[in-house]
Amino acid sequence: MATRPREVGLDHLTMLHVAPPDLVSLAAGAGFTSVGLRIAPVTPDEHPWPMAPGSPMLDETARRCAATGITVLDVEAFRLERDPEPVLEAAAALGARFLIVLCEDPDTDRFADRFAALTRLALAYEVRPVVEFMAFRSLRTLGGAVAIARRSEGGGVLLDTLHIHRCGVTPGELSRVDPGLLSYLQVCDAPAGPPPDPVEEARRARLLPGEGDLPLAAMLAALPPGLPLSVEAPGRVALADAEFAARARQAACALLDGA
Repeated sequence: MATRPREVGLDHLTMLHVAPPDLVSLAAGAGFTSVGLRIAPVTPDEHPWPMAPGSPMLDETARRCAATGITVLDVEAFRLERDPEPVLEAAAALGARFLIVLCEDPDTDRFADRFAALTRLALAYEVRPVVEFMAFRSLRTLGGAVAIARRSEGGGVLLDTLHIHRCGVTPGELSRVDPGLLSYLQVCDAPAGPPPDPVEEARRARLLPGEGDLPLAAMLAALPPGLPLSVEAPGRVALADAEFAARARQAACALLDGA
């Protein structure tokens, strides 16, 4: 049996309608040990949570983390054309370990230079920028993400089981990545075949672990056993928030116990 990762978290995209402080409470009630929090919008039509430095919601989120023992695994999502200081300051106030950085620049070499500059700046905040490859963005390969992280001299790679599968990454390729470059694994399930709309699938139509066809056990076996795991599974499930959070936790534990 595989060694259980040190922590199992709940990613904000799973329940993006829930305000950050309430997500902390839900995660704690369901038995998670960490959360990922969206403190900056990903899409132009997304309503951002008021999580600026010094805001009441940021302070309340930090208070609930302290009260429940929940840690903040990551904050997202950062675009390199923005001013990084407010995002890094908010991340540091939450004690976040990672900052997810989006690659939207078709010139990935230019992106790598800017990602390296952000990584140097983030060191003062004790936050590690991480980059994620996706089939529908400019950065589409594991090798490309690894090269950018290595070039930054401190940044990392975020892995996601859906993007691993949709980008055709094999367990063998995962096992050859330097463990020091890896941050954590976002986990969900999905049908094996390609979706009609990959963006819609990634943002709103994922399944919980065990509900689809992805080779999740093989992915886990290829990765370091202590790598943190976070459930990122937004879907259309008619359940109360607390019930769905509990189901997500149970699905993650079942995956780990069966790996």
